[in-house]
Amino acid sequence: MSYQRDPSHAGGEPSLRDYSRRRALQILTGFLGTAAIPWPREVHAEGGTAASGLVLPDTHWSAAVPTGLMPQKLPLLRLSDRPIVLETPRPFFESLLTPNAAFFVRYHLDVIPNTIDLSQWRLSVGGNVSRPLQFSFSQLLSQFEPVSVVAVNQCTGNSRSRFFPRLPGTQWGNGGMGNARWTGVRLMDLLDRAGLRPHTVALRFQGLDFGRGAEGTPSHSYSKSLDPGDPILQDCLIAYQMNGEPLPMLNGFPVRLIVPGRFSTCWIKHLSWIEALTEPDSSHWMVNAYRLPKQPHHSTTPEEVASGKVSTIPASHTPMPVRSFFVLPDGSSKLVVHLPTEIKGIAFSGSGGIRQVEISTDGGRSWRLARLDPDLGPYSFRGWRLAWTPRQPGEVELRCRATDGKGNVQPTEPIWNPGGYAWNVVEAQTVFVGETA
Repeated sequence: MSYQRDPSHAGGEPSLRDYSRRRALQILTGFLGTAAIPWPREVHAEGGTAASGLVLPDTHWSAAVPTGLMPQKLPLLRLSDRPIVLETPRPFFESLLTPNAAFFVRYHLDVIPNTIDLSQWRLSVGGNVSRPLQFSFSQLLSQFEPVSVVAVNQCTGNSRSRFFPRLPGTQWGNGGMGNARWTGVRLMDLLDRAGLRPHTVALRFQGLDFGRGAEGTPSHSYSKSLDPGDPILQDCLIAYQMNGEPLPMLNGFPVRLIVPGRFSTCWIKHLSWIEALTEPDSSHWMVNAYRLPKQPHHSTTPEEVASGKVSTIPASHTPMPVRSFFVLPDGSSKLVVHLPTEIKGIAFSGSGGIRQVEISTDGGRSWRLARLDPDLGPYSFRGWRLAWTPRQPGEVELRCRATDGKGNVQPTEPIWNPGGYAWNVVEAQTVFVGETA
């Protein structure tokens, strides 16, 4: 693909909702020199009760969980304090570019940076390279061509709460994702300058977050690796901007790895080390965690898993499957019979963008093509919309399904795998249509 050289937000894109934009700009900082953030604090409901910021349940999007207010963030759904895990509520997806202050947060380990001195920070490229190098932040800004890509960052376990039988892990609704315009330097520009040597079999990436466990254990550090022959490397960025602003600390300041079309498990935050390996990466996070069944829709059964015969692949080595979502209506208020309305949503895929989105207003018995919004790139959310006039009062089940550029279509039957990963089943949304008299 070709990168966008102009990081402007112009070009017919929907603007962020005014209140989100104003609030986001108020709490974002420039991160000049030393960037620091205070420790997390809760948002308490009016009156100071312990039930902090409870939100109404959105059964088609997320569970009823308390909200938490973190530095540089609007109140988001708080799924965990340690490690920090925050989910984006559905209204923020009315914009194709997710506001930085509303962007989801996912950490695996509990010791995360809250201050980074840019005068001391370096990005190291080493291992099996001809010229081990270190780059300062100012060198990344001044010595390399800035490029941009609009890409969805989605947790591998997004929508895990939909799986049955239920699985352990973060019980995401649908908000473990976000879409942004990422600006930075090409990963390949850095690797070319360092010079990958023959017999490199993996590229390992690691950031500054870590845990309290012993060195060498999964609870000590988090890293991921990519195949040096993977074509996606040509599209990867080392990003220092997100939607035209410095990255929020909780989204990876000062730079993070952007792997367009892939799950966020390999989008390493606070990136500080790139290592070329001459042996396969045998770390826990590659060998044991974040692995998908090598089967259609990455689906298997508990019985097949128990048999020990399920072959798996790293989630970081395969494109995200095609997905689509309803944004409006969200079922929170009644529609009116015979009154026209507009059904709106988003879709994306890691395989060639979105070709079409179909909507059913009768529980899947018939389908109509939705109109697609302007294309922001093959890795971005694609907005879609459909005019609809309810003809009968009562409960209506809407469904949406997308087809991507390679012809992949969302499945209608539920999937299952032991990690609770890669859910992409056709979405349903119940709405209520009221009488006019």
